[in-house]
Amino acid sequence: MTTTSLNNTLFERAQRTTPGGVNSPVRAFRSVGGTPRFIKRAQGASFWDVEDKEYIDYIGSWGPAIVGHAHPDVVKAVQDAAVNGLSFGAPTEGEILMAEEICKLVPSIEQVRLVSSGTEATMSALRLARGYTKRDKIIKFEGCYHGHADSLLVKAGSGLLTFGNPTSAGVPEDFVKHTLVLDYNNTQQLEDTFAAVGDEIACVIVEPVAGNMNLVKASQEFLDTMRRLCTKHGTVLIFDEVMSGFRVALGGAQSLNGIIPDLTALGKVIGGGLPVAAFGGKKEIMAHLAPLGGVYQAGTLSGNPIAVAAGLTTLKIIQTPGFHARLAATATRLTTGLTQAAKAAEVAFTADAIGGMFGLYFAKDIPSSYTEVMRGNKERFNTFFHHLLNAGVYLAPSAFEAGFVSAAHTDAIIDRTIALAQDAFAQLD
Repeated sequence: MTTTSLNNTLFERAQRTTPGGVNSPVRAFRSVGGTPRFIKRAQGASFWDVEDKEYIDYIGSWGPAIVGHAHPDVVKAVQDAAVNGLSFGAPTEGEILMAEEICKLVPSIEQVRLVSSGTEATMSALRLARGYTKRDKIIKFEGCYHGHADSLLVKAGSGLLTFGNPTSAGVPEDFVKHTLVLDYNNTQQLEDTFAAVGDEIACVIVEPVAGNMNLVKASQEFLDTMRRLCTKHGTVLIFDEVMSGFRVALGGAQSLNGIIPDLTALGKVIGGGLPVAAFGGKKEIMAHLAPLGGVYQAGTLSGNPIAVAAGLTTLKIIQTPGFHARLAATATRLTTGLTQAAKAAEVAFTADAIGGMFGLYFAKDIPSSYTEVMRGNKERFNTFFHHLLNAGVYLAPSAFEAGFVSAAHTDAIIDRTIALAQDAFAQLD
């Protein structure tokens, strides 16, 4: 039985009991076509599907696997914690240790609340900002995805771009009437909006490194302007670093840009592969959360001891001297090699990287906005994706998602990927 046939069998079976056969939409391969691969194990920089075909993995569980899959220290931490019980619904010392570690590594965070998903983190930060400012309006940017909370599913990225749908059915207009959507990296538009309604805006939420419309970096001018305007108008600045936090740098994107946000949402890396996320920031703002203040937020599994153990161990590993420099060098080696291979094949292609994140674009220039991302050749990406998938390289199954490298991606693995990509580029029309 071939790999595809068994994957097809499982996919057909899954669709009978699960909408679309998957528990997160992009996994369904609807954007690229074909059959999803069902994974049964992972180690280091690779995972294996149900037919034992190995793939070099460039999604890393969509970011969390920064130290590589099944790192022995992380696995041991989970095993040791599990022996003592899986969940208590009561405080643990591990939660304190996690909070202390986050506050130490991200100086803008004076206090932090643990949750179980990035959506919870951004949704709660949004509610907190509104409760703190007593205002309703919020600003987000086209192509930025902040989870699937109703107020934020407006011209969003991630799977919504993959399916060609910039918003979501089931979200009443009343829920989003206070959401203002601006162009990413458009400084003048930001200035004009604050000049018009600045004193009515509760918060601005932004991915300082967008990863859900492919990889798009915010300009320094854009972020500096945002910080200045938020300070002037008493607006809460929220950095969504669920994806970029601890991945592009130990202190997140905010440490690279020198920006101090009022609140930060974190996730992915801080769970080490298990469901942990967090939001935190100025103590003055965090004091408005229940049980101290009137902004309610709760979660039965928040601060789960098994997940916290995995996350804490991951955070310790990435503090090894030189870790992020090596990670960034790996991502740059990949993007440089792919760009050179495409040039040799005379294929219009560019690539970009920051820390352990990278973006691939079938276009002449690196995009700086949603509009520019949408000009890329999606069909050519899909063909390239399948050439590499068949060769044993697993990229994100969408032209609108960033990719990730881990500490387990060696130079030899990167060079093998580039060699396989050379063949793929050569076969493109």
